[in-house]
Amino acid sequence: MASGGGTTHAWSGDRPFTAVVTGAARGIGRALAEELHGRGAALVLVDVDPAVRDVAARLGGTAEVVDVSDPEAVEWLAGRSSGARFVCLNAGIVGPSVGAPWEVPAAEWDRVFAVNVSGVVNGLRAFVPRLLAAAEPAHVLVTASLAGMAVLPGGGAYGPSKHAVAALVAHAAMALEGTPVGISMICPALVATGMSPVGADPADVAREALRAVDDGVFAVVPPEWRSAVVDQIAGVARGEPPVLPAPSG
Repeated sequence: MASGGGTTHAWSGDRPFTAVVTGAARGIGRALAEELHGRGAALVLVDVDPAVRDVAARLGGTAEVVDVSDPEAVEWLAGRSSGARFVCLNAGIVGPSVGAPWEVPAAEWDRVFAVNVSGVVNGLRAFVPRLLAAAEPAHVLVTASLAGMAVLPGGGAYGPSKHAVAALVAHAAMALEGTPVGISMICPALVATGMSPVGADPADVAREALRAVDDGVFAVVPPEWRSAVVDQIAGVARGEPPVLPAPSG
């Protein structure tokens, strides 16, 4: 398991399990819901967009229209999903500004961090104590981003928010060590979702994410970007200014 004991997961064995997916109306969230449906999960699909109801109806799941930046709403969601053993904290947004930090309006910083960072914090706060209390194998999968592993030019508030998400997941993994609750993250590059018209197929990202959970992989980073991530961090650790990362191959 990515953190916690062993490699047993919620879907191990023949028992049915419940999975919660935030940001499930489209993109990676919808693809994760489809993959989990194929693994026999009873789905609780969450999004601020009412279109999530259509996805839930197609997959035979339950839809909840919830804003993950609202801690009380997420607490309510966790109470409604008390049997969940797999939680995908996937919801995220990209603000309209893509320039330097000082070019991003204050309200945009607040909203991007409220969804991308506080949304994960709210999910951890609401679900992890319940998962620990159940004392059964469980897992939390968080959607981070390549932009949270390497500093890329532009992107406005999105990249910094995803760096915070990656740190949150690492912190949580240390805190969950030795428990039956695991946590891991996916850090995809461009994905063809509502955030980008080009990129990887969300279905491929979702399949790789669940395979990584099976294999006990903590962080899924695209292979062609791994050296660039390591090189940039190593340079900064030596006191050097960051260099533009580039994929290999």
